[in-house]
Formats: sequence, C-alpha cells, structure tokens
Amino acid sequence: MMGDVLAYEAELLGMVKEYLDFAEFEDTVKSFTKECKIKGKPLPKTGGSSVKDSKALIIQDLLTSFTDGDQDVFFELWEEHVPSSIRDNEAVAQKLEFYLHIHFAIYLFKHSVGKPNKAALDERIACFKTYLETKGAALSQTTEFLPFYALPFVPNPMIHPSFKELFQESWESDLKMRLEEFLSATLKASNTPRLLTLYKENAQCSQEMLQQLHQQLVESERKTMTYLKRFNKIQADYHNLIGVTAELVDSLEATVNGKMITPEDLQSVCVRLFSNQMRQNVAHSIDFTRPGTASTMLRASLVPVKMQEVPLLPSLDYEKLKKDLVEGSDRLKAFLLQALRWRLTTSHPGEQRDTVLQAYINNDLLDCYSNVQRSVLMLIQSKSEIVRQYTARLINAFASLAEGRIYLSQNPRLLRMLEERLKAEDKYSLTRENVLGALQKLSLRRALQSTMIKDGLIPWLVDALKDSDSMSDYTLAYSVALLMNLCLRSSGKKMCVKIANEVLKVLSDLLGHENHEIHPYVNGALYSILAIPSIREEARAMEMEDILRCYIEEGNADMIQQIEFIIKQLKSEDPLDDSAESDDEEKEDNDEEDHNSMEADLDKDEVLQPQQGELSGEKLLTTEYLGIMTNTPKAKKKPIPGIPQSVDEPLQRPVTPGYHRAAYPTN
Repeated sequence: MMGDVLAYEAELLGMVKEYLDFAEFEDTVKSFTKECKIKGKPLPKTGGSSVKDSKALIIQDLLTSFTDGDQDVFFELWEEHVPSSIRDNEAVAQKLEFYLHIHFAIYLFKHSVGKPNKAALDERIACFKTYLETKGAALSQTTEFLPFYALPFVPNPMIHPSFKELFQESWESDLKMRLEEFLSATLKASNTPRLLTLYKENAQCSQEMLQQLHQQLVESERKTMTYLKRFNKIQADYHNLIGVTAELVDSLEATVNGKMITPEDLQSVCVRLFSNQMRQNVAHSIDFTRPGTASTMLRASLVPVKMQEVPLLPSLDYEKLKKDLVEGSDRLKAFLLQALRWRLTTSHPGEQRDTVLQAYINNDLLDCYSNVQRSVLMLIQSKSEIVRQYTARLINAFASLAEGRIYLSQNPRLLRMLEERLKAEDKYSLTRENVLGALQKLSLRRALQSTMIKDGLIPWLVDALKDSDSMSDYTLAYSVALLMNLCLRSSGKKMCVKIANEVLKVLSDLLGHENHEIHPYVNGALYSILAIPSIREEARAMEMEDILRCYIEEGNADMIQQIEFIIKQLKSEDPLDDSAESDDEEKEDNDEEDHNSMEADLDKDEVLQPQQGELSGEKLLTTEYLGIMTNTPKAKKKPIPGIPQSVDEPLQRPVTPGYHRAAYPTN
C-alpha cells in the first residue's frame, strides 16, 4: 500500500497544490509548500504561466498536425486533451470532429503532387468509413451531414458536384480557424483542477450506475410478478393432477377387484382434469361410452393452454387519472400514458384484457364521448414530443382491438388529428409510426376509410412509399396495408385513377422489396385498382405484365398464384361494374373480433425510464390511482365468422398486418 502512495506521490501532491491554488488558499499553499520542502517531498511546478504555456503548445501541435495532414498525431492529441465529456456530448465538438475527419480523408486529393498514392488514399478513406459507421453514425439523421456519408464510395470526389465546396481553399482555412477558436475556448475552460475533475467524474459515474441498477430492479420486479403467476398456475395444476391421479389409481384398483367403472365416474374425472369452464362443457357433452373417447380428451389436454384463472386487475380512480393526464406535468402525463398502455398490452387475452378495455371505455379514458376543450385526446397535439409519442402508442393499442376501434370512432375529431400528426411528425419518429399503425387499424371501419380517402391519404401514402428503403419494417408494412385497404373501396380506386402512373410504379417497385411480409398487401392493392379500365391501360403501357412475370420466376408458390391472378386481371377487358360500386358503398362494417392482435412493437424502444424514487407502470397506477368498482366485466359477444379466402388469391378485404400475420403465416 505504501509503495503505491510513493509511486504516485509527486502527482498527488501536485493535484493538492493545484486545487489550493485554484481555491486561493494562499497561506495554506505557503505552509504546504514549506512542509513538502522540509520533508523532501517532490512537488511538481503548477504555476499559472507554465500551464498557459503548455496549453498554447498543445494548440500549436494540433494546428500543425492539421496543416500537415498528420491524422494519427492529430487525433491522438485531440482525444488526450479535449475532455471526453465535451467530445461525446456537445454538438459543436461533434460537428467539428466530423468535418476534421473529412479534412483528413480528402487531404491527399488536395495536397498531393500528381496522382495521390493509392494505398495511402485507401487507408484514409477506410478510416473515414469506419468513423462514419461508429462514432459518426450519430449524425446520420442530420441533413447537414447526410451527403458526406456517400463520400467513401465516390471514386473522385474532386469532380463530384456535391463535394465541390470541400476543395475550395477557403473551406480548409475556415475549418482551421474554427478549430483554433474551439481549442482556445475548450482548453482554457479545462483549467479546472484535476482533483475537482476526478471528483465530478466519479460522482457522475456513480449516479449513472445507480440509475442503471434502479432500472434493472424495476424490470426484475416485473419479471418476478410474471414468473410468480406462472408458478402459482403450475402449482395449482400439480395439486389437481395429484388428486386426479389418486382417483384413477382407485378406479384401477376397483377394476382389478371386479368392479365396473361407469361412464359417469370417467366423466367426473375428466371434468376435474379439464378445469377451464369451456372444457368442462365439452367434457359433459361427450359420450364416454364410446371406446377411446377419454384417451382422446386426455391427449388433447396435453396441448399447452393459457392460464385459466387469471385475476382481474385492481380498479382505478379514472376521474383523478384524467385530471392528471390533462393538468399534470409532461413527465407525469408520459408515465401515466405508458402505465395505461402497459395495463392493456401486458394483460392476458380474454377476460382480463376485455375487462381492462371495457373499464377504459366505460370511464371514457380518452374523452372520445366528450366535447370538452381540454381533453385527454388533445395530448396527441402536445408540445412535448414524448407526450405525443406515448399518446400515439396508447391510441394504437386501443385500435388493436375491435371494441377499441368502435370507441375511437365515436370522436369525429380524432381521425383528422391523427392525419395531421402523420404529416407533421418526423418520418423516422416512433410517434409517426404509432399514428400510422392506428390509422391502418381504423381503416377496417368503412366510415373511417371513406374519410381517409376524401382527405387525400392515398396520394400521401404513394408519395411516402417512394422512399420505402428508409422505412422501418413496421412503418412499411402498415403503410402498404393501409394503402391496400383504401384501394379496395370504389372511391379509393377512383382516387388512384388521377395518379395511376405513380401508384403503379410504386407498387411494382414494392413487389421486389426484400421485406416479403408486404407482398400480400401490394398484390391486393394491384389486383383491386386493375379493375379500373383506364388503370389497366396505363399498366399495359408501362409493360406491367413483363414486370410481374419477372417476379413469378423469383417468388414462392403463394406469390406466384397471386401474381397470376393479377396478370389475369390486367388482361381482362371487363368494363367497370357500376352496380358493384354502389354495392361497395352500401356494405356494412366488417370489423371482426378476430382482428384483435397486440403486436410487440407497441412497447418497443421505451424512451421513458423512472429515476430513483419515481413510480411507473402498474405500481404507479395502484399506488396513486386506486379506485373502487370501476371494472365492469365485458359481456362476451358471439364471434362473427370471417369470410374464408384462398391464400392463392390477392387480398380482397381489409386486414391489418398483425391479423394477417397470424392468419396466413409467411415462410
């Protein structure tokens, strides 16, 4: 231990003196220096002038290596003397560093006599490419820097119009001036004593670690609750099986002793074995006098089933909840929106989820039945991005369920607000992604379809899909599925006539997209709009049949069958059926209960995390907003049978990607 102290003694003493100088403890510094001298302790010089001289020397070395194009030396000095807290967190430093990497990447193009050395040039370009893929990736969504991500792939950037400015003399001199100003300001500011810097960094590190541990604790608590429920279910099943086994052993023993087992005895055992009420009804209705019936039922019981007895979640004080959603801080609003969504998405399908949704609807959680000025629904227009995002997520969760869609459709303003947000939000944001998901699910309802078509959503979608490669898988699937649902309507087809060339080009491009999940919706949209003679003519003019046959060669069996139907439609000479159009407009909603699916994307990429002492999720709801008897069990409706459709044919009725994925699994 003493050896460690002696090894760093000079540096430690220097740090103590540096801090005392900084804090202007003049008498203490004199006493400290005197005692160090008496004891023969080494004390490095930390005079103000020598510090300034060393800073000036560092700046000069950095500027020299910049001018000489010495990339390795420059970035070694840069990382050593510019604090990481500035390099990693301040926008000015990040942007300057980006341009410095560009400077060194193109240095040989500008300063070589004759043709640059290929090996040296390749090394610099590779270095720049590595930077773009790692630290520089943070700026890839910034318009200012986006063109430079193509730089490593341009053979001669000197003649490329996008990079013309980089090769002007003023660009390098301006960058050098910006570098010098930045270094002067940064290194001057970094004269903070090393002792103070060490303390601050250690405190910050401890705080970050504490937050991380707290988040892990919250997640562990959630997992523990899930595992506890599973354990209780398994334990109950175990006790039940032990009891049933004992009865079966008694029955076997009785058989050995010559006593006959009656069908009623067997039925009694089976009723106990199949604890779910529905299975009890089945057990009572089966004729157990037929050989093999009991064993068939037993084998069927071995198929994994969901938990039978799921407790209802505690009731909530919705009046207080809605008041805080409207009047609370943005952070509280976001936590409440998150907790309410989690209650819906993590609940067990069946009675528990139905009861949660029914409680939300009966208490008009989103104010869909209300015309008040400051409603919960208006949070979709909040100035806070996170509040808008979490409102959109909750609306998307509501729209995932048939009863939720009926509830949302009660408010005439909702659709327009969602359409406004769709067009106003950044195209890469989760807010827009969830708004799009909600609109797509709402497009299962005919009245809402009609409004979307009138509001010009088809041209907007076609324009957005021109840049499909930049879309997330979720955004792409729901955009194409929404377009298809709208194109199935006669008014939607007519809208496509006005932009026939654009629609056909976008759909034909999407057929070749690597995301195979979207192909059924693309095929459905194509098949639908090709019922219009003028669109068929436009498709023939652009040789659509040849394009489709190219995809037949590459597609799977289902894809091939669907494209053959589309080609048949393309070759058709049938006129537009006016009677079919009027029938189309008079059809009733076919928003079936089987279109109920909570996709995992609803809870992905949570940006809101509780800090120490903050409540979130179910704990927040049951601690602060516990109510009395606000849960109303939902009366089970008889499911409406879906219209069967061959997987070989293009889709001809509205669907959502979540439902279609479950009904028609893709390979």
